[in-house]
Amino acid sequence: MLKEFKEFALKGNVVDLAVGVIIGAAFGKIVTSLVEDILMPILGILIGGVNFSDLKIVITPASGDTAEAALRYGAFIQSIFDFVIIAFSIFMFIKLLNSFKKKEEKEAQEKQPEENIVLLTEIRDLLKEKK
Repeated sequence: MLKEFKEFALKGNVVDLAVGVIIGAAFGKIVTSLVEDILMPILGILIGGVNFSDLKIVITPASGDTAEAALRYGAFIQSIFDFVIIAFSIFMFIKLLNSFKKKEEKEAQEKQPEENIVLLTEIRDLLKEKK
């Protein structure tokens, strides 16, 4: 059982997946910081100095020992912006990777001779051997 687990854990796909998850988490932090620290303040200035994280609807105000109950829709808007920007960034990154793959595949196809040329070459070689 330990041997099977070792084979599973050390397969290339599992290791690649682990690396992808770690890089994805770090990329998510970078994009979240971009949204929260750069884009949202600019957007807040453009719409009149509104800080999205402060937007809320107070249901019951804080009093004494009880905490305030509020709907923090500004935090929700922030999360939506984070998601859209992260999704767009990942889309662009994958699109870039796919363009590199297509370029490599095209170069590989250009290097391989066409099938009819390969067949003609084989026929020529067979005719040479018969002589």
